[in-house]
Amino acid sequence: MDRKIPQQGNRLHPASPNPSIPNPPVAMAPFRRWADLPPDLLCRIGDRLDLKWYASARGACTAWRCALAPPSPALLVVADDARWCPYAASLPTRRSFELTAIVSGSRCVGSSNGWLALSVVLFSGQNVFVLLNPIAAVEIVLPPLIYESRWVSKVVFTPSPAKDDFAAAAICDIDRIAYVTAGARRWAVMEPVRLTSGDQLTDVVYTDKGKVYCLTKCGDVHVLRLPERRRRKPANADEAGTSEPEFSVLQPPQPTERINFRPLRWQHQRNFRMLRYEQARPREDPTIPLRVTFCAETFIPSYKKVPPESQGPHLNAPATVEPLLSEANLPFNPATVFAPPYDTVSSFTSAKNLVFCEGNLYQVWRNASCTVTLQLPAGGQRRVAENEILVLRYYPRRQPCWDVVKDLGGHSLFVGRNNAVSMYAEGVAGLRGNCVYWIGGRGRDQGMVFDMESGRSTPCRAPPVGFLPGHPHSTICWYFLSDVMSINNSYNTSVSSSSSGGRKVYQTRARARADLADMEE
Repeated sequence: MDRKIPQQGNRLHPASPNPSIPNPPVAMAPFRRWADLPPDLLCRIGDRLDLKWYASARGACTAWRCALAPPSPALLVVADDARWCPYAASLPTRRSFELTAIVSGSRCVGSSNGWLALSVVLFSGQNVFVLLNPIAAVEIVLPPLIYESRWVSKVVFTPSPAKDDFAAAAICDIDRIAYVTAGARRWAVMEPVRLTSGDQLTDVVYTDKGKVYCLTKCGDVHVLRLPERRRRKPANADEAGTSEPEFSVLQPPQPTERINFRPLRWQHQRNFRMLRYEQARPREDPTIPLRVTFCAETFIPSYKKVPPESQGPHLNAPATVEPLLSEANLPFNPATVFAPPYDTVSSFTSAKNLVFCEGNLYQVWRNASCTVTLQLPAGGQRRVAENEILVLRYYPRRQPCWDVVKDLGGHSLFVGRNNAVSMYAEGVAGLRGNCVYWIGGRGRDQGMVFDMESGRSTPCRAPPVGFLPGHPHSTICWYFLSDVMSINNSYNTSVSSSSSGGRKVYQTRARARADLADMEE
């Protein structure tokens, strides 16, 4: 039988026995959707993506999201050198993502939804506060905080800040809270919070309803009610020309460009100027960041113990602070608000944090000193081990209204400098449920995990970062992207995960569109 000579690129098939009858058409294989790519191939592609594109790939469709492990939670780790180059050491993916390099002299004082709050030290010793998204390389320079205390321990802010729409709050003294909103020329410093003798503010957490919950070392809770957010362009925006360069901690000028600096638009026009960029190393590689030096050009008014007027035109709308127990008309007294023996234990757990989980408010206590054995007023003893953690839930209709819980229903808590997060962790790769993840440990800070069932803290298994072996580095805080469900928000933004028993944990706008497309198909 004659055979038809196959042409290059065509499939070999027998010729028709009757020359007058043309060969029958060959059925072509159906086109495979992008969602049908093999999971192992997707994982190999994902290993070569940076964090921005990795997160975007997970938002493409349900299949890709199931194949690629979530990048959050991660540990924010930086090298101890002139380059403040942060890495996101992801626990679920077991890999580290390099983030945008930042000039030296920066200190992280907060983190939320992919953003960092940085305190940049000026040459004069004063600070500039910047909200930075190191993935998108977007930054928002906050107005100046004018107050005598130069040490700000923590800053919390709106989940998705913009230059014309943001709000932030900070602990700026042992008993003072400051806040700022878009369009204001400076921070508003509140009157001192009424605390018991020897007490001080230690933690803050931001919620989606414009409330900031403030915690003290004794366990007292106060609520800052921020003014309603509204879009306002930055102060002095009309005075700055569109062609003038913005103040930045990220982007150095190109080597061939002439550097023309102007005063920082949020400060008085003759107070500060950026004087020069100093090369950290030879500029053969233009991607290497430059070090910025700030100097005072003229007289800088000294900070006052009494804050300047912070409300009025071009300033902040009024805010209020009140005790959490004000609705029940209960004064703060550890003996009445904490169930025994925790009214006594509260004095020996110096590290305290607030977090919301499933709409409920919790306090996380940790014994940051050595193991102690307490003599209880009612008789008996209570041993509190080093780094032992207690989780107390708030019951507003009870008295005492705070009591210890032994189980979180499969959720885990992440506390530290970040805006505290809770998420359902059962079945999520690299995580364990009913645990508290914190930053500390012996010697250099590291990621730690406290198992509520065993009552022990152990180092969490974080992936190695992109430093040379033995290179000194610091663990800063927990780092979450905006697609992670933070129960500090009253709404649940989520998508089903087969590995988490149907629990909804992650969600993005791209993910919602992909889910809708899958349903339509």
